[in-house]
Amino acid sequence: MKNMSLQKIAEACNGIYHGDAEKAACEVSSVVIDSRKVQKDSLFIAIKGARVDGHSFIPQVMENGALCSVSEQDLGDVPYPYIKVASCEQALKDIAEHYRRSLDIKVVGISGSVGKTSTKEMIASVLSEKYNVLKTEGNFNNEIGLPLTVFNLREEHEIAVLEMGISNFGEMTRLARVARPDICVITNIGVAHIENLGSRDGILRAKTEMFDYMNPEGTIILNGDDDKLRGYVPKNGIAPVYFGLDPSCPYHAGSIRNMGLRGTTAEFITPSEQFEAHISIPGDHMIYNALAGIAVGTALGMTSDEIRRGIEKLVPLAGRNNLIETEHYTIIDDCYNANPASMQASIAVLSEADTRAVAILGDMFELGESGPQMHYETGKYAADCGIDVLVCIGELSKETARGARENSVPSQIEIHEYLTKDDFFRDSSKILKEKDTILVKASHGMNFAQIVDKLQDPEMCRS
Repeated sequence: MKNMSLQKIAEACNGIYHGDAEKAACEVSSVVIDSRKVQKDSLFIAIKGARVDGHSFIPQVMENGALCSVSEQDLGDVPYPYIKVASCEQALKDIAEHYRRSLDIKVVGISGSVGKTSTKEMIASVLSEKYNVLKTEGNFNNEIGLPLTVFNLREEHEIAVLEMGISNFGEMTRLARVARPDICVITNIGVAHIENLGSRDGILRAKTEMFDYMNPEGTIILNGDDDKLRGYVPKNGIAPVYFGLDPSCPYHAGSIRNMGLRGTTAEFITPSEQFEAHISIPGDHMIYNALAGIAVGTALGMTSDEIRRGIEKLVPLAGRNNLIETEHYTIIDDCYNANPASMQASIAVLSEADTRAVAILGDMFELGESGPQMHYETGKYAADCGIDVLVCIGELSKETARGARENSVPSQIEIHEYLTKDDFFRDSSKILKEKDTILVKASHGMNFAQIVDKLQDPEMCRS
């Protein structure tokens, strides 16, 4: 890895190098915190987890070929090099910041209350038509995951597309210090993590910490249809570029043709031209994702043909509005995470089904005192959208059921309430019917991926 000798690593994290002086000039091949991922000449950083302390694996990883370990403990007289630090978690960020600054690469940072991952996927798909792109994988968007993503960058990469997720003040500043984004994208300001951040204004303040360490000559791209972002004036003086459905936004869309679960076709308008593209993933929010991708692609010198190809090549991720066709059901797998805005967006997608529409919804977390009311509003929205069957699972989801029940006539929507997934599984064959279209969505901690797996099991479909 470029500029990643043990000596430079120790300097970057304010650590003390212990070991053979000649080895201090050697460069590491990779940086890992998982002992199972150690390769020849890896740097192993011993992170203390909730259940496992990485320090206990240091002898093993060194025997398996690691070049050096980073440790908070004094390891004494050992036959291998190590770097002693005050905090391994801080060292992880410090080393990643050093590595990022040594690379001649563009970074796109993406944040927002809703749609970070789907926007990241769209932007990466667009940019991949011209550039060698590295993107955040899975949920590696926090103070552990983002540095690990940065460590995956190599000299052949031209652009990194990094998702940046936070839940409290100060976290975005620390992420931005590592990422040093050239382009900052914020999708919206909603209510996710309002329990910690207090209000939407607090969420705006926390998200825009991203600008503190961005390229001073970089680009800020914001959702112009969001009331908190429209008209926002960054302290760094960079004038934002706006995207949205409002024709006053430089990047906007028209002639939108909703094709139900088969996606959307639209005319996309930029400051210099317009073109038509088809998005295969359903949902109105995908128009916003495409507009963000167009704005980023344009900022990085791409043609409209390259951008259109990138939009049309996008495929869904598991758990992210992923359409699964089985012999018995059509499943909308959107179970990776949930908040009120994304929940309503997914219900709207389900309402486009040309079969019986079934919503299996679970609890949404980190909503604070507003949680019960937001679940109630979700149920009301499901009733307003004409969903045929609503299955509510979890303690908070009792309010979802109540919201639907109190805002529909009994013959309009069939409502079922369960405390646990197992309770639902016992009744599922009585509730579900052949050819149903089924939305599965809840916060990640509800582990609704089990429901998606069960729905694909032929045994579950037998009455």
